[in-house]
Amino acid sequence: MTSAPELTVVQVLVSDPRVRPLLRELGDEYSRRYGRDAHAEISRYPDEEFTAPHGGVLLLLLERGEPVAGGAFRRYDAATAELKRIWTHSAHRRRGLARRVVAELEREAAGRGYRRVYLTTGPRQPEARGLYLATGYTPLFDTEADPETIGPLPFEKYLGKHLGEAPKQ
Repeated sequence: MTSAPELTVVQVLVSDPRVRPLLRELGDEYSRRYGRDAHAEISRYPDEEFTAPHGGVLLLLLERGEPVAGGAFRRYDAATAELKRIWTHSAHRRRGLARRVVAELEREAAGRGYRRVYLTTGPRQPEARGLYLATGYTPLFDTEADPETIGPLPFEKYLGKHLGEAPKQ
């Protein structure tokens, strides 16, 4: 049995060329799931919203130097970070990478003084819904309702003191 390749976490700007392939694939997938071009939605937030000190951060998970997953947060309000664009490249799914991205973003948000995380996901993204439920997020919607009748599915999570530490492997 061989060990898993080492993953490196890097903070980058939205303009970093390593971000483009992930956002392009994310836009393509959203377009397929929702039946309309979603690429404009992907780029609707200004880059400054994902930069420190008040904006947030964009993280990439690199495997052998190549981006395999990523995500970002931006300031939602003084106490709340909003997670955006959690994504795993289609060739690297089912490995727990999105869970790792979420944990890294939570840790970084807590380190910057945020006490709460807020996010929304689309009604046609059951994998994302499952991820957030499995990682301790509280749904702010009726989980028994048809997701298509709700629209964006909001979640929240309060950050504990332990998040200032590196996640356990």
